[in-house]
Amino acid sequence: MKRTNSRLIGEILDTFFEENPKMADKLAETRLMDYWNSMSPMISRYTTDLYIRNKVLYVKVNSSILKNELLLGKDNLIKKLNEEAGRTVIEDITVSS
Repeated sequence: MKRTNSRLIGEILDTFFEENPKMADKLAETRLMDYWNSMSPMISRYTTDLYIRNKVLYVKVNSSILKNELLLGKDNLIKKLNEEAGRTVIEDITVSS
């Protein structure tokens, strides 16, 4: 059977994610979480819990020094994480210890 309607896989995926924005959001969240864990060995070592709910990234760390550093650089960190995810996934970060 000869196929006449061939498309690139990237085009197919783009169409799929346009039709399913929740899937695209979940994929972006997963990309953001993976980036968090690979960003710095020190950060991932001291992070005990990490999740996203209602566009807020909740981070639990077991180091007060890291908590202060994350809070001081929160705006830059939000920008960097959203760039890595490829869309606006988070609007705020809450850090607790």
